[in-house]
Amino acid sequence: MVGGCRVRSGRPREPGIRSPPLTDEHPTIVTGAAGWLGTNLVRSLVADGRRVRGLVLGGDDAAFLELLGPQVEVVVGDVRDPDALDRLFEGAGDADVFHTAAVIHPRRRTRELFDTNVGGTELVLDQARRVGVRRLVHVSSNSPFGVNPDPASAFTEDDPYRPWLAYGESKQEAEALVVRAAERGDVHSVIVRAPWFYGPYQPARQTRFLRAVRRGRFPVVGDGRQRRSMVYVGNLVDGLRLAADAEVPPGRAYWVADARPYELGEIIETVRAAFDAEGLACSGRPWRLPRAVSRAAEAADRLLQAGGRYHQALHVLGELGHTIACDVSRARAELGYEPAVDLFEGMRRSIRWCLARGEAL
Repeated sequence: MVGGCRVRSGRPREPGIRSPPLTDEHPTIVTGAAGWLGTNLVRSLVADGRRVRGLVLGGDDAAFLELLGPQVEVVVGDVRDPDALDRLFEGAGDADVFHTAAVIHPRRRTRELFDTNVGGTELVLDQARRVGVRRLVHVSSNSPFGVNPDPASAFTEDDPYRPWLAYGESKQEAEALVVRAAERGDVHSVIVRAPWFYGPYQPARQTRFLRAVRRGRFPVVGDGRQRRSMVYVGNLVDGLRLAADAEVPPGRAYWVADARPYELGEIIETVRAAFDAEGLACSGRPWRLPRAVSRAAEAADRLLQAGGRYHQALHVLGELGHTIACDVSRARAELGYEPAVDLFEGMRRSIRWCLARGEAL
C-alpha cells in the first residue's frame, strides 16, 4: 500500500479481474489450498504477484504448493482445528479470505460432511471476525437447492433451499452461518455457488469420468436431455476473484458457472469430441440407461444416508437422472463475470493436463 492506494503490477490485466500489487501488506488466505479449486486459485493469485497463505492437510500438499514460489506460505492442519486456524490467520487483518475447504464425497459416513462443511466454516468465520479481514468469499454449491423441477428451468439466487441429501444440508447450514455473520456485521462475506466443475489439477474421480466417457462406459440416463450446469475451474477462479472485489452488500450470493447449462448427452459427446481433437480415439458408443435405474440408485442412496452412510457411485448415479442447472445473470450484471472457456476447450485442457502427468486415459 502507498498513500492508501493499491500499487498495481505491470502484468496484463485480465478482463474483469484486478491486478493486485506485487507486494501486499497482508497475505491472501485460502483454505483447502491444495484441493482442486484451491490449487487453481493459488496459482492465479501467485501469477498476479499476490502473497498467499494456504491451509493444507498434509506435508505432501505443502511441498507441492511451495514449489509455486516464495510468496506462498503453507500452514499444515485441518480446517476443524482451532490451533491450525490461529496460525493461518495470524497477522491477517484486512486480508481477503477464500474459503474453499469442504468435503464433497465422504469416505464412509455423512457425519464428515457436517464436521468439515459446517464446523469448519464456523471456525473460519470466527477467526475472520476476530482478526478483522477485509472480505471472505465462501464457496458453496448447487446441492443446497436440490434439483430443478423440469429440464427447462434454472436456479436463480432467489430460489428457496431444497437440499439434496446430507451434502446439500451441510452446505445449506454453512451458507446460513455466512449470511448470519454478514448480517451481524462480523464479516463482510460473499457466497459463490458453484456446480460440477472440471479442469486441470482434477481429482481421480474426474479422471475416471473422462476415461469412462472415452471408452463408452459412462451412461446416458434416459433420453439424455436433462441439463447440468458445469464450470471450468478457471472460470470459477475468475468469479471468486471478482466476488472478492465487487462493491456488493455483505451476504450477497452468486451462481458462477459456464455461460449456459449443457444437456447430459451433449456433455458426453463434447468430451468425446475433445478426445478426438487431441488425437485420442474413442471406443464404443455411450450406452443408454433407463431412468428407472437412476431412480433406484437415488432411493438406495437416500436409504444409506438416512443411516449415516455414504456410497459415492450410488450418489452420482442418482443425480444423473435430474436437471441441475443455474442462471449466471446476477454474476454477470453485478460482478462483471464473463466465462471465458467453454466445455469443449475446458475438456481439451483437462485431457492435456492428464496426459502431461502420464495418466492413462
